[in-house]
Amino acid sequence: MSSFQSIIQSEVPVLVDFHATWCGPCQTVAPIIDEIKNYYGDQLRILKVDVDKNQQAAQKYKVRGVPTFLLFQKGEVVWRSSGVHSRADFMKQIDPLLSA
Repeated sequence: MSSFQSIIQSEVPVLVDFHATWCGPCQTVAPIIDEIKNYYGDQLRILKVDVDKNQQAAQKYKVRGVPTFLLFQKGEVVWRSSGVHSRADFMKQIDPLLSA
């Protein structure tokens, strides 16, 4: 958990993807997350958290369903949403953080 904390404290925005291997919507959004990772490169860090293997992190952030996404900037949650999102939905949240 301590490495998770150090990652989200980063100057670089961090998108945390709480998912599960058995989750259909998670599998649907996975290629979109990969596209975002490729698009932003070093400007954004993506952290995938399997809720079955990391229940402590899921509980701490009150993740009730998957997929759930939290966008952190300097340790603060600046956006939180559950369900499947388009690439444009993610970019609408991420772009303002990079231009700030």
